[in-house]
Amino acid sequence: MTVNALATPTARSFDMTTTIAIVVTVVAWASAFPAIRAGLTAFGPAELGAVRFAIAAVPAALFLLAMRPALPALNEIWRFAFGGIVFVGFYTVLLNFGELTVSAGAASFIINVNPIITAALAMMLLGERFPLLAWIGTFVSFAGIGLIALGEGDGLRVDHGALLILGAAFCNSFSTIVQKPLFKRHKALTVSAWNMVIGAVFLSPVLLSGLDQVAAANSEALFAAVYLGIVPSLVAYGTWAVVLSRLPASRASNFMYCVPPVATAMGFLWLGEVPGMVGILGGALALGGVIVVNLKR
Repeated sequence: MTVNALATPTARSFDMTTTIAIVVTVVAWASAFPAIRAGLTAFGPAELGAVRFAIAAVPAALFLLAMRPALPALNEIWRFAFGGIVFVGFYTVLLNFGELTVSAGAASFIINVNPIITAALAMMLLGERFPLLAWIGTFVSFAGIGLIALGEGDGLRVDHGALLILGAAFCNSFSTIVQKPLFKRHKALTVSAWNMVIGAVFLSPVLLSGLDQVAAANSEALFAAVYLGIVPSLVAYGTWAVVLSRLPASRASNFMYCVPPVATAMGFLWLGEVPGMVGILGGALALGGVIVVNLKR
């Protein structure tokens, strides 16, 4: 395939493809939090990540072999490597270790520092504009996520798990900024597939230990590992790459504020977990802030 065939505009109008990609990403990543907790009942944090992305890497590698996209230029290799090592490897391991001690609501609050970090970095390093109204919407959403976390009843506490999840948020933000220029030359699914493959290779030193744990894992944990590999990884990393290829990084990351309200709704529909009024108010604020960010844009 030629370079022109792989080229993707860095910012497009908010069309149906972008909308579908956002919805799939939000729903898939919202489901990842309970799936990780289920997987951690039988797998170690690093082992769960290794098994998860080994599953995702197989179809990703087949995609690359079948499509034969243009290889990275020399000045792009580090950006691809950064995505696989940081966005897949470090992000996953830090989040998994953090969820050993941090509740789901608190974890979603901490990880959602990411859009604020991304917007600031995008302004400084990519020259993106993020007007005052967008910042107001961002902090409204962030306040809403805080209410969701407090509504769980466990409160917010700073321990080593919280710091690990904060590290995961930084991994997400820096990866978004580093990989954004790749979409000028490469298709979104190509970038995502390389992330899966490189990330799986990076995590491979603990894969054997993970496979040993597969033999002793219960059916719920096994399902969680497979689900994580297919839906929040292979599918959602791909749809997120589509979103990032079509919208400015600062605006794209802001949609991640929809993840905790959706996770709360999924808990109600699937598990019968009824959110309190504080959690419902937090979800409304989180979604309202996203709407504010996208007003007149």
